[in-house]
Amino acid sequence: MEAFLTQYIDAYYLRIFVLIGINIILALGLNLITGVTGQLSMGHAGFMSIGAYTAAILTMQYQAPFWAALLAGALLAAFFGFLIGIPTLRLEGDYLAMVTIGFAEIIRVFFLNFEPGGKAVGLYGMPPNTTFVLVWGIVIVVILLNAKLLDSRTGRALYAIRENEIAAEASGIDTTRMKVLAFTVGSFLGGLAGGLYAHYMSYIAPQDFGFMKSIEILNMVVLGGMGSIPGSILGAVILTIAPEMLRIVADYRLLFYGGLLVILMIFRPNGLLGDVRIYDIKKRWFKKEVG
Repeated sequence: MEAFLTQYIDAYYLRIFVLIGINIILALGLNLITGVTGQLSMGHAGFMSIGAYTAAILTMQYQAPFWAALLAGALLAAFFGFLIGIPTLRLEGDYLAMVTIGFAEIIRVFFLNFEPGGKAVGLYGMPPNTTFVLVWGIVIVVILLNAKLLDSRTGRALYAIRENEIAAEASGIDTTRMKVLAFTVGSFLGGLAGGLYAHYMSYIAPQDFGFMKSIEILNMVVLGGMGSIPGSILGAVILTIAPEMLRIVADYRLLFYGGLLVILMIFRPNGLLGDVRIYDIKKRWFKKEVG
């Protein structure tokens, strides 16, 4: 299948499509934490790096099967997400953001000095097991599972926590369990995307997962619309394609991002698709079918 695609699609565009898929997985993971549950996390790249390094080390140094390494990286990232989720339950807003930034920096510095991970030089030579078909197959599964989750009682509970945590708790929602669940699942998706990224680029280094990477993922969620699955997808698509289009003015790329977000906050404070949710689309479609 991959050979067939390369015959009809330029390798450059195929690469962009693969990176869009990986970024959609990242954005959907952070959307669960920040967009749906309202827990401001600014260290999502830390979970991505855990998944990337774990999967890369297992396949390169222990000859582990790719699927096993990918799953191990995602589960380890989920474990750290669970650990981070517990002590941050009493924190919110700026304080939670500072803790997640600190966590991501600790992970980055750890890999800077981690011998099996190549230290500052990083790791290279990972088998290119990540393919277009694999990435987009996982993207479809992740989208469907996200939609199923957010259309369930658990999903509505997560939205309720974002809107008013005290009222949600008074209504009988176990806010502690729900917030830890959001952190764990979101971190799992971050680690999964990291493993796919490592085996697509065949080279990773600590600087690939710095603070600006976390901000980039957060921008995807904010741009598309907090709590919206279609919004996170759209935000990932735009902010993956935009850097490629702005290569001729690379020095002003961050200026463009900042201006875009300012304009967005003025005219669309909820994001491009912030008011669009999967179960709203289903209801409209059902009414149309019935009508």
